[in-house]
Amino acid sequence: MGDLTNSDYYSKNQRNDVSSNHEGGFGVSVMELRELMELRGSEAVVKIQEEYGDMDGLCQRLKTSPTEGLSGDATDLDKRKEVYGENLIPPKKPKTFLQLVWEALQDVTLIILEVAALISLGLSFYQPPGGDSGESCGTAAAGAEDEGEAEAGWIEGAAILLSVVCVVLVTAFNDWSKEKQFRGLQSRIEQEQKFQVVRGAQVIQLPVADIVVGDIAQIKYGDLLPTDGVLIQGNDLKIDESSLTGESDHVKKAADRDPMLLSGTHVMEGSGRMLVTAVGVNSQTGIIFTLLGAGEPGEEEKKEKKVKKQDGAAAMEMQPLKSAEGGEMEEKEEKKKANVSKKEKSVLQGKLTKLAVQIGKAGLVMSAITVIILVLYFAVDNFVLQKRPWLTECTPIYVQYFVKFFIIGVTVLVVAVPEGLPLAVTISLAYSVKKMMKDNNLVRHLDACETMGNATAICSDKTGTLTTNRMTAVACYVGDVHYKEIPDPGLLSVKSLDILVNAISLNSAYTTKILPATKEGGLPMQVGNKTECGLLGLVLDLKRDYQPVRNQIPEEKLYKVYTFNSVRKSMSTVIKLPDGSFRMYSKGASEIVLKKCTKILNQEGEPRVFRPRDKDEMVKKVIEPMACDGLRTICVAYRDFPGDPEPLWDNENDILNELTAVCVVGIEDPVRPEVPSAIVRCQRAGITVRMVTGDNINTARAIAIKCGIIHPGEDFLCIDGKEFNRRIRNEKGEVEQERMDKVWPKLRVLARSSPTDKHTLVKGIIDSCLTDQRQVVAVTGDGTNDGPALKKADVGFAMGIAGTDVAKEASDIILTDDNFSSIVKAVMWGRNVYDSISKFLQFQLTVNVVAVIVAFTGACITQDSPLKAVQMLWVNLIMDTFASLALATEPPTEALLMRKPYGRNKPLISSTMTKNILGHGIYQLVIIFSLLFVGEQIFDIDSGRHAPLHSPPSEHYTIIFNTFVLMQLFNEINARKIHGERNVFDGIFRNPIFCSIVFGTFAIQIVIVQFGGKPFSCTPLDLEKWGWCTFLGLGELVWGQVIATIPNSKLRFLRGAGQLTKKNEMPGDEDMNEDNEEIDHAERELRRGQVLWFRGLNRIQTQIRVVNAFRSSLYEGLEKPDSRPSIHNFMTHPEFRIEDTTPHIPLIDDTDLEEDPALRMIPQSQTGSQPQSPNKNNNAVDSGINLTIDTTSKSAASSGPASPLHSLETSL
Repeated sequence: MGDLTNSDYYSKNQRNDVSSNHEGGFGVSVMELRELMELRGSEAVVKIQEEYGDMDGLCQRLKTSPTEGLSGDATDLDKRKEVYGENLIPPKKPKTFLQLVWEALQDVTLIILEVAALISLGLSFYQPPGGDSGESCGTAAAGAEDEGEAEAGWIEGAAILLSVVCVVLVTAFNDWSKEKQFRGLQSRIEQEQKFQVVRGAQVIQLPVADIVVGDIAQIKYGDLLPTDGVLIQGNDLKIDESSLTGESDHVKKAADRDPMLLSGTHVMEGSGRMLVTAVGVNSQTGIIFTLLGAGEPGEEEKKEKKVKKQDGAAAMEMQPLKSAEGGEMEEKEEKKKANVSKKEKSVLQGKLTKLAVQIGKAGLVMSAITVIILVLYFAVDNFVLQKRPWLTECTPIYVQYFVKFFIIGVTVLVVAVPEGLPLAVTISLAYSVKKMMKDNNLVRHLDACETMGNATAICSDKTGTLTTNRMTAVACYVGDVHYKEIPDPGLLSVKSLDILVNAISLNSAYTTKILPATKEGGLPMQVGNKTECGLLGLVLDLKRDYQPVRNQIPEEKLYKVYTFNSVRKSMSTVIKLPDGSFRMYSKGASEIVLKKCTKILNQEGEPRVFRPRDKDEMVKKVIEPMACDGLRTICVAYRDFPGDPEPLWDNENDILNELTAVCVVGIEDPVRPEVPSAIVRCQRAGITVRMVTGDNINTARAIAIKCGIIHPGEDFLCIDGKEFNRRIRNEKGEVEQERMDKVWPKLRVLARSSPTDKHTLVKGIIDSCLTDQRQVVAVTGDGTNDGPALKKADVGFAMGIAGTDVAKEASDIILTDDNFSSIVKAVMWGRNVYDSISKFLQFQLTVNVVAVIVAFTGACITQDSPLKAVQMLWVNLIMDTFASLALATEPPTEALLMRKPYGRNKPLISSTMTKNILGHGIYQLVIIFSLLFVGEQIFDIDSGRHAPLHSPPSEHYTIIFNTFVLMQLFNEINARKIHGERNVFDGIFRNPIFCSIVFGTFAIQIVIVQFGGKPFSCTPLDLEKWGWCTFLGLGELVWGQVIATIPNSKLRFLRGAGQLTKKNEMPGDEDMNEDNEEIDHAERELRRGQVLWFRGLNRIQTQIRVVNAFRSSLYEGLEKPDSRPSIHNFMTHPEFRIEDTTPHIPLIDDTDLEEDPALRMIPQSQTGSQPQSPNKNNNAVDSGINLTIDTTSKSAASSGPASPLHSLETSL
């Protein structure tokens, strides 16, 4: 230790000698400050005393004044930034465009296409030796004779490569603009964060980035500290340092005990002033970020991980077989944007991922079959039927054929896999987020936008959200008189008035002020806490001024401050009077403060005894009437203490007692004019609005009636926090879900609620199983204490103006105008996102179904896909990129709020959509096959079927291609409506993007057909043929009307089809952990699987008993003697396995049974035949328990559908 102090002393002396050498002439270097900030508690106090004498010494070294702050001189500020750094953590460099291009190239389908194209290119340049081998190679060589044509063989390969380049550039550009938008959003959030700093003795609001070392910052309840600093003066300051230390208890800070304040920590109570000592990369948070090598917190590390996954996962869009990773496809899209991943995938993402994986699998199977059939057909035809030998010199030609088949197969896959899905989701969300900015919603997590569309409940704060948050005192009770409006000051005794003015002026945050109106005739500006502004307004109304009182006793002379917090619900300030005694002023919620009063000032301003029965009378005669008018009641009181002996200030219960009441003020906070209509719209949309407020129950009820949350005569609950807890907790004080379920459905107003009540309510509603759909809850909050509820909710809205940084940090969406009607806008946008995706799906799936079937049948019957690879890629481009742009940017309409929310387990593809997809699919297939097989007779042209390799493009196939594309174009207009509306043109001109894309696509199509030539396998068509193609395309619109006429109820089978992507109700939503751990769906399935496993066992046992009973009487001779009466023996046999390591959740209920003969054993009644059953849990197949029963050993009778046994099982 001795050495240490010695060296310290030495270095100290040395420092003093060279203080002029210090960087920029300041008396302390960056490193010294960093070392200082690493100390905690008393060590830090000692260090400051040793090194700098005291805080003032440190301030002098930093050339700043503890009371007046920096001068704010520009050169001085620049110098400080140069020496000590700026308060910015430099973001990591964004990915360059080339990196994004490289990432887009990792896509598996694209790689397959590139390989195919390169092989095709290579082979087209290869000339087989010897001119006469043509004959011997048979049909294979027939087309290659024409020299000119052989020359053109390279075009197809080149064209595929070109289209790959297009797709890659589009994807990369999308990613790039997305990244750019996200950074824009980040910087906007950062710019919006301001902090109070003293400069030139004035308190000003500065953007956090402009704070420099040496600034004096004012900190208060709810702040997120932007820099490191040392506390100069503090009142009752408590800090939550859990974000840095993991210590959950709040740390008390005081200038003489523990003055170190660290960036990134939250002020939970109190207020104070600190000297900024480290900013940006030198602050504690900055140091951690530099260690992580991070830019924006959290985003970059995810990126790093993602790049590693990229090889596997970026490819995922096209690689549906590894469905485990398939889940990451949508997530990946989203996570780049939302730097904080939410607890679970959003509803839409879950449904989409499943769908994409399903379609992908189907596409892969189809393309594989196509290739196999083509190769077999070619081989059988040439080598078996025509008995040709395989000649070595012909090998390249055969290979060329095989490559052609391979390319056709790949095209089928390309069309089948909906790469446009992630694109559509991304565009739709990005577009919505951009537009939501205009509607005052700053979206922090992208998926919140879509979750909001499914919201079924909104728990809203009252103050500032439903009301204007402009508090004005409108009534008061002073000196035994109840004034219905603010009295003339002459009516009050001078004593009472003086005490009242002092109590209000001193016992409020000095940052709260009322400034003169900015514009003529406007209302005066209220700065700071609005309730306090209302009280200061009262002082001004009584023709007095609060500023002189404050100047007399500046903030640092306040002896002790008990700041407001959610437990105290009051604020008190102690001052030292000139005679050495103390006076404490107190204010707070009237019923709480009045309980602690033992005296009250009479008309002369003298204290008189205030008995309990006087209190009751006062509550009845004064407080309740005020509250019933929707006023917030605040009681102002004071108490005198002797100077000797000095009271124990830490013993709060004794101090905050025996007060003398001065007056009760009724403060009005008028309802925002637009709120009642917004609430009516919510209720129409099937969303329950609940009000959760800290106000008194009568005030809350009055405001709720004004807003239209409750209507007199309805059956609803208005209760306060106490009653709420009494109803939902059992004897041990634990919350019980059954009790909760009795309360929440009718609860509309929860008054005098604590933040824990809010969290309990949100959790209770989310975990409830009363309704068949899980409730999706949105919550608004502004205070630090609302953090847990905001995090727990599906969507958390923080207030942009009144909200604390902590609340904003926990939220998903920030309301920049604090207005409830903006929440309704968010609901509208959310529903619009969902609908846009559905529109896109309806369009995309129609094209998919048709294109795959055409390519497949065409290839199998005519050995050549009627739609060529390049044409398919063009169709893919229209379908995916353009259609996602056109359909994802539809603006929302009021009609969206006329329907109930979609549930979490409503299938993505509704029965109307299935009807449209199938209907349009049939129309397009009929037209295309007619053209394919009889087109040449109709148009009197040469048939394009059975064309040899490299033959020139035929008019026949050009017409098919053209008609196909035009049908898609007109179907795109049909796809604008998904609820079976008749008028598909409704509001089409409100969406300029849509119109321009449709016309643009049409124009490009004309160019491709007329001038595309060999690369696009097109021949120019004359006007008459164009007329026919367009006519067939327009038929789509007419056919759309026909389909709309067919009622869904007539189409029974659609019900099942609609279940295509039945979500197994998000497993484990009930026990979603509070913490943000990503819970693996498979694990959750298993956990739920155990319950279902027992159910399954019971059911099997019953069945086996019945079956055995029957078998013994019916089929004695069929079965071996060991007829397994008990489930245990049954289990031990190897052919009965429960594969529950990989939860198998069939999504297409019936098809799974067809594929796996073993599953057919499970009676139909349990599986396909009742897709309606709301409780999917009965479903032994669905539940993630895959029963594979060896059919051979089971009684043969039971598998024959006609057998009596089978019918019995079915009825079971």
